[in-house]
Amino acid sequence: MSKIVFFCIPAHGHTNPTLGVVKELISRGHQVWYYSYNMLRDKIESTGATFVSCDDFDMEQKLSPKDGARIGKDLAFSTKILVDTTLALDDKVCADMERLKPDCIVADSMAVWGKAVAMKLGIPFVSSTTTFAFNQHSAKIMKQSFGDFLKMLLSMPKVTKQIKRLQQKGYPIKSVLDIIQNDEHTHTIVYTSAEFQPCCETFSDKYAFVGPSIRPASKTVEKSRSKLVYISMGTVNNDMLPLYQNCLTALSDAGYQVIMSVGSMVSVDSFGALPEQISVFPQVDQIAVLQQADLFVSHCGMNSVNESLYFGVPLLMLPQTPEQSGVAQRVAQLGAGILLKKTDVRSIAQGVKTLFSDSSFRENAHKISVSFRECSGAKGAADKILQVCESAHPC
Repeated sequence: MSKIVFFCIPAHGHTNPTLGVVKELISRGHQVWYYSYNMLRDKIESTGATFVSCDDFDMEQKLSPKDGARIGKDLAFSTKILVDTTLALDDKVCADMERLKPDCIVADSMAVWGKAVAMKLGIPFVSSTTTFAFNQHSAKIMKQSFGDFLKMLLSMPKVTKQIKRLQQKGYPIKSVLDIIQNDEHTHTIVYTSAEFQPCCETFSDKYAFVGPSIRPASKTVEKSRSKLVYISMGTVNNDMLPLYQNCLTALSDAGYQVIMSVGSMVSVDSFGALPEQISVFPQVDQIAVLQQADLFVSHCGMNSVNESLYFGVPLLMLPQTPEQSGVAQRVAQLGAGILLKKTDVRSIAQGVKTLFSDSSFRENAHKISVSFRECSGAKGAADKILQVCESAHPC
């Protein structure tokens, strides 16, 4: 029996793919401790894992909305938040690891404190990557402007200062790349298929492309028209009333059934009276909707894209962050969606019309769906983790 510790960030899209893996490990008789946040406690405990709360130590959840928007856009600021959280967790996690003596640590690629403590204590490590795996080849899809590159260069002295804080606490980290980038020697689980992963052939055999982890639908959705359009901008940066209104204006007279999820930051009442074929909700069972949908208007978070393509649903893509833009670029490259440069009514209407009139988009989405369904899934991810555990304790 192996002892395995998971670390993750407070995000459903990063947690959900791991839940099936945790269940699989526990079903094989292994013990799992999962360090996460109270908002995800019920989900994690339902797998049978021992939940450990990190809420008292997390820095990101204590940020103002304005500062929260800087995460992922400002390298120096993001690094400071990561380092603050790592150091806040340091005493507790190091003491826990010394007591538990785990055979392996599995950490989300953004939960850098998990990787850092594995490096510090010499514990075998596996990275859990819910986005694409990145190296110098695949990173080319993350198109960066000269202005972005200049801002990154200017931020490096501040980043180096944060890394020194980790070094002073005994973390063997030379640069920010040590914690935010996996090299070819890092055991890595990637929740997509080799076919969808850009430049897959450039990654070492340490990388396991296990495909997306798709949970069962908890509800059913009735399809009332021949075409169903689903609209969602995700669960984080979704305060987008003008965009939602543009989408509804573009689709209101098209005769399609429309289901839109707007999150908690926009009131459903903002849309007034709607045609009978259009429904707006704070949230929906996305899996249930996508099982019936013909088109997904999406922000292109990796989790949403994986779920859409798993069911062979092409995408109209409106990315909001560099990471989402990278995912959208890959979908467009494979001909399974259209990336919009503008979000006005006319552009949205034309994009929807093109996706429905050209059958190649659905055919290409179906090809990716097949590649997902042929992956090893949670069983393959569990096999990878146990391989790392066993290599650390050979018979």
